[in-house]
Amino acid sequence: MILCCGEALIDMLPRTSTEGEACYAPYAGGAVFNTAIALGRLGAETGFYSGIAQDMMGDLLTETLVTSKVDTSAVVYSDRPSTVAFIKLVDGQATYAFYDENTAGRMLSKDDLPTEVTADTLFFGGISLPVDPCGATYEALCHREAANKVIMIDPNIRPGFIRDEAVYRARIEGMLAVADIIKVSDEDLTWLFGEGDMTDHARKLISGGAKLVCITEGAKGSYGITAENVVFVEAQKATVVDTVGAGDTFNAGVLASLQSAGKLTKAAVAELDEDTIRTALSLGNRAAAVTVSRAGANPPWSNEL
Repeated sequence: MILCCGEALIDMLPRTSTEGEACYAPYAGGAVFNTAIALGRLGAETGFYSGIAQDMMGDLLTETLVTSKVDTSAVVYSDRPSTVAFIKLVDGQATYAFYDENTAGRMLSKDDLPTEVTADTLFFGGISLPVDPCGATYEALCHREAANKVIMIDPNIRPGFIRDEAVYRARIEGMLAVADIIKVSDEDLTWLFGEGDMTDHARKLISGGAKLVCITEGAKGSYGITAENVVFVEAQKATVVDTVGAGDTFNAGVLASLQSAGKLTKAAVAELDEDTIRTALSLGNRAAAVTVSRAGANPPWSNEL
């Protein structure tokens, strides 16, 4: 099983009412949540670990997980409110305003850590890492399980969400150092290392211990880089409605492909060949192309591919 560990929230997407008024519509979302439901829909064995509110928005999150075939047994339910993100779209590109203080997801603490993790792979990332106490909770789980589990991290860095850069850098650098698979955008690499060649930056992550680094470049495509290989797969063409959840769906495609191929073990991830990497990138790209073609983070089911 792949256990996705991170935020679940409600994306409020801009819409126009039947009377022509500007309004917002609620959609289940959150970067790690999106990856979980995308994995479930692609047929991967998947679970989710986060704090979810026991309110009407939390009900929407839970319903979406269950209908997407995601195991919710690790979810920590709370009387605190749900996190909400209002989204502004400019030419299909999303910017966010988060309302996250004292929410069910934000207040997930180390006391809420599962005593045992049966999954063989753990996925981390998103806006749950820069903030506490949940950031410290996910960090502790990552380090606790890294010796025996495959770890994938997508830092999905949003500078506007980081309040203490030094603390966040220490956390994310420590987690990246124990990760087997790292997915980053070109913007993430620039934030981590400054300007420079993306492949050179990826090599730094590999020299730090990563076995596979995936780099997404939006409409161009994606790279998969290991110590021996640099693989590029062009993006599948799509008519973009919005980009919400695109990278999250890509992550799911990569993980689902590796799980299907029996490669989600420490030993197998350390020896990925070019064909396996290309197949994983291809599924990630194809799944993401469907997600960007429709509103919100609405990843495809396997039969849509």
